[in-house]
Amino acid sequence: MARPAEPAETVIADNRKAFHDYHILETFEAGIALLGTEVKGIREGRANLRDSYAQVEKGEVWLYNVHINPYSHRGYVDHDPKRKRRLLLHRHEIRKLIGRTVEKGLTLVPTKMYFKNGKVKVALALAKGKQAHDKRETIRRREADRETRAAVKERGRR
Repeated sequence: MARPAEPAETVIADNRKAFHDYHILETFEAGIALLGTEVKGIREGRANLRDSYAQVEKGEVWLYNVHINPYSHRGYVDHDPKRKRRLLLHRHEIRKLIGRTVEKGLTLVPTKMYFKNGKVKVALALAKGKQAHDKRETIRRREADRETRAAVKERGRR
């Protein structure tokens, strides 16, 4: 008997604030080196990407401030919920990130964490910080789009 197909990607955590605070220029998919209790905690849906960021140190990319709650049925084994975690990227991707973050003042921000074929992946974005007036413009544009959609919907009801 065939098992039902599991979705290829299951989103664990989103970082919606990143889209509000930054202009996203390019995204990369990275694996993440985790402990067993961390994976089990993530499977329970207990991860938070708020205020997290990534940095390149000594040719490796590290993820900071990702909060992963400990597994609820753990025994004596435990992990620090906010420890730094290594991201797994190809060497050419790391070189590209080093060049872009150092010379142009861009930053690395995780936008979402998800399961892909049973493995935990992180969508890492190369981003540039928004100014306050850019944020207001984005909000204004979103509200205008919402109002036009409502007007079109209302007109369709008549």
